[in-house]
Amino acid sequence: MTMEKEVKFSLVFRDMWQSAGKYQPRVDQLVKVAPAIIKMGCFDRVETNGGGFEQVNLLYGENPNKSVRAWTKPFHEAGIQTHMLDRALNGLRMSPCPKDLRKLFYKVKKAQGTDITRIFCGLNDPRNVIPSIQYAKEAGMIAQAALCITHSPIHTVEYYVNLAKKFIDAGADEICLKDMAGIGRPVSLGKIVAGIKAYKKDIVIQYHSHAGPGFNMASILEVCEAGCDYVDTGMSPLSWGTGHADIIAVQEMLKDAGFKVKEINMAAYMEVRTQIQEMCDDFLGYYIPDLNHINNSLLVKPGLPGGMMGSLMTDLEDNLKSLNKWKVKNGQPELTTDELLIKLFDEVAYVWPKVGYPCLVTPFSQYVKNLALMNVIQMEKGKERWSMIADTIWDMILGKAGQLPGPVDPEIVALAKKEGKVFETNDPQSYFPDDLEDYKKKMQEKGWELGEDDEELFEYSMHPGQYEAYKSGKAKADFEADLAKRKAEKNAPKGAEGPKTVTVQVNGQNYKVEIAYGNDVPAATAQGAAPAAVPAGEGEDIVAPLEGKFYLVKDNSETPKKVGDSVQAGDTLGYIEAMKTFNAIRADKAGVITAILVASGDSVEEDDPIMKMA
Repeated sequence: MTMEKEVKFSLVFRDMWQSAGKYQPRVDQLVKVAPAIIKMGCFDRVETNGGGFEQVNLLYGENPNKSVRAWTKPFHEAGIQTHMLDRALNGLRMSPCPKDLRKLFYKVKKAQGTDITRIFCGLNDPRNVIPSIQYAKEAGMIAQAALCITHSPIHTVEYYVNLAKKFIDAGADEICLKDMAGIGRPVSLGKIVAGIKAYKKDIVIQYHSHAGPGFNMASILEVCEAGCDYVDTGMSPLSWGTGHADIIAVQEMLKDAGFKVKEINMAAYMEVRTQIQEMCDDFLGYYIPDLNHINNSLLVKPGLPGGMMGSLMTDLEDNLKSLNKWKVKNGQPELTTDELLIKLFDEVAYVWPKVGYPCLVTPFSQYVKNLALMNVIQMEKGKERWSMIADTIWDMILGKAGQLPGPVDPEIVALAKKEGKVFETNDPQSYFPDDLEDYKKKMQEKGWELGEDDEELFEYSMHPGQYEAYKSGKAKADFEADLAKRKAEKNAPKGAEGPKTVTVQVNGQNYKVEIAYGNDVPAATAQGAAPAAVPAGEGEDIVAPLEGKFYLVKDNSETPKKVGDSVQAGDTLGYIEAMKTFNAIRADKAGVITAILVASGDSVEEDDPIMKMA
């Protein structure tokens, strides 16, 4: 290492929250904390948005476009670059985007004030990443192409260096080593950086890692010794655990190693730390499980990413309640959180090689984890492994999302053949035709503004279901109801139940929310927030196969089922969105829909009746 080589720091403020829990701060909180982050004096970059940021804003009724513009502004004025996370073919969501939406994405984000986009594909498929590099550059953004780091027989040093060369040759301005699970081995990571710098000495390299498994301080030192330029860091009280190494420890380590690093204004650090704690006390802490504050080397085996562990532990509470409810009903002993977690980790390690070693990062981390969790739940109930595979997971397995790094196990190939599914080799973009004009027409019909720089059109096209729930007020009502339930549960005296009802106010209107405890917890939906249910008809109940949110369609290309529709066996009736995946509900036999018992966006529990068919 050349003495006095400078290493610069980025604060991954968005990812700190996503890796700890389920939500992001409100815009008023973001704007308030920005000056103190700037005053810290040690950051050349701040991660402001991307990934789940837009979706969670919509979820609690805040316009993400206004949030991004307000949040990036103070950093620009201070000369600090802002960067965001983007999912290449998937844009900002879990499912692939049409080409016209991908192109609009970068124009909107540049106009809103985001400087750098970190483009990644969990399959590391250049066909998904390279178009995004080009679209980002055309829009005037800095295109940072990411190598999704994992540890497998396929993911070697040579594999990653060759991948970086392809991205550099395609015009990438920078390279990121995205060690999203923190399981990259330190020496190998150093060799990857050295290999990239040997190919293009002046290419900017940024390293991103999570602290959970325990490797990342050693990894940071190794990549910096090999020539890394920027390091992503977190800060207390959201550092370590499933989050990132703390800026204080990283800065002190690199200073001792002879690197040139900026000093930290500790008074400002404590000011930011205090504000983060206030955000947790306000509402965000209700969605941060205690286990996410702890480092855990058990994560080395399943390789689940920090960004997913934030929501996983929160979602797992509901999965465990649902499973234990079934076990009690069937006279079986209940599982503890730890027992379910170990079963899940073991199943992820079993499933991952069989589905071709996709890097465990959004959306593929969710796909593999969901597949593993469905297997665990089904097997706990005495059913077969692989008995519930969502359509989007099949798309990954079949190659519609990109080329898997490794071969698919013969057992899965046989299952695909049995179900009449075909493996694909075409460019993934070819399966998702342009549809911006359709969304523009829908917005005009509804009287909705397209927004400054078409940003509202972008938001609706990127997140149609969530945007409609945001516009109607239902998203905010559901969120306020869930938060009220969590607060009531947490604040109830020990050994006593909390209140049976609470009242939440949304846009000046009061909603009465019922609360129950233990195994009888109902879906937390604000009364009056959803349209009235269709009156029950004749016939048999169609029940929810798992706990989650019910939707009639998953995107604009589908026509929702309605009462009176005839359906054939195998037809899709609707979807349960659980753990960021849409799981199809299919008809077991032919018939006619006589009633739809829940509204799109309603929370349902496993075995809740959702339709009737005769």
